[in-house]
Amino acid sequence: MIQWAADVSMLVIGVSLLLSLWRVLIGPSVPDRMAALDAATANVIAGIVVFAIRDDTLDYIDSALVIALLSFVGTVAVAKFLAKGVIIERDSD
Repeated sequence: MIQWAADVSMLVIGVSLLLSLWRVLIGPSVPDRMAALDAATANVIAGIVVFAIRDDTLDYIDSALVIALLSFVGTVAVAKFLAKGVIIERDSD
């Protein structure tokens, strides 16, 4: 039963990932594309976790955590760049 539910979940997550990537490609603005990229990353993380549940292992959870952390840092960097024009501010005192 778990195997069947995991397979259906992977199919739904895959469709959602494709739709998110489509929005990344045709998004009208950079913030829309970033939001779609965040959604795509969440779908990838969900897919990894469902795959780990299906295989009954914890080996893939670490990679899901690394992807989540990198996605967060990337989102913050892009948001800061869009807001201020620089990512790292340097004081010139």
